[in-house]
Amino acid sequence: MGLDYKMIGVRIRRCRKKQNLTQMKIAEAADISEHYLSNIERAVSIPSTEVIMRLALALGTTPDEFLVGTARMERERWKNVAEPLRAMNDEQLDLVENFIQWVLERK
Repeated sequence: MGLDYKMIGVRIRRCRKKQNLTQMKIAEAADISEHYLSNIERAVSIPSTEVIMRLALALGTTPDEFLVGTARMERERWKNVAEPLRAMNDEQLDLVENFIQWVLERK
């Protein structure tokens, strides 16, 4: 089974437009050129696995959404837990790390 790069481009564009984001904004977040993103969306260029992953991250989804048309959102809850960690100092992060270890050991 080969990848349908035309559909991958369509899915990336659809996801981007659904969020009202410009090609420039997503290209910048994915660290690619706007021209390259345009070519990917039109299936003129074939993106590498790394680029697909960076685009998925920039668009807040998983590569599955682009590759097969469905995102694995059941595993996305971790983002709600992880986001507050950004603002924590080292002492708070140590506490969280210890708590996570404690939870994992209780399984």
